[in-house]
Amino acid sequence: MNYPYMPKSTALWLIENTALTFEQIGEFCGLHELEVKNLADAESNKIQGLNPIINGQITREDIQRCEADPSARLVLREEIVKAQKAQNKKGVGYTPKIHRQNRLGGILWILKNYPELSDGQVARLMRSTNPTVASIRNKTHKSYSAISVQSPLVLGLVSESALHDAVAKAQRTHK
Repeated sequence: MNYPYMPKSTALWLIENTALTFEQIGEFCGLHELEVKNLADAESNKIQGLNPIINGQITREDIQRCEADPSARLVLREEIVKAQKAQNKKGVGYTPKIHRQNRLGGILWILKNYPELSDGQVARLMRSTNPTVASIRNKTHKSYSAISVQSPLVLGLVSESALHDAVAKAQRTHK
């Protein structure tokens, strides 16, 4: 199932600006109906509403159709679904703050387990730079002694499919 960008902000805007049911909003945004009700009941929201019409995620006509029929469901526009699928193929795109310091450990893990990958491939996978990867490979990085080796797959820094694709590409070029 595909959901809009920033689902809570989108849900808040739909609550404030449409006559859609909580169930319809929740299903469209990937939220539980009670989460949508809590957003509606909150006295002051720290979240700012996000207009999904301006973003091109849905059309005004689609909202009006669903307002008239409570059993109807909102659907993301096909362009947005295609964009999300293309984005997902690239692998994990956002690194949470809590895991950013683990990026060096992830690079080291990849270098130890897949030495056939070039510095450029590792840098692309881990969203780092070639000099950083090269300094870790050469053990000259300023924080090398403090790096703890951790799997970037477990940490969510890189997707398994992206890693396998990079390894397969490296193996094809080495043959």
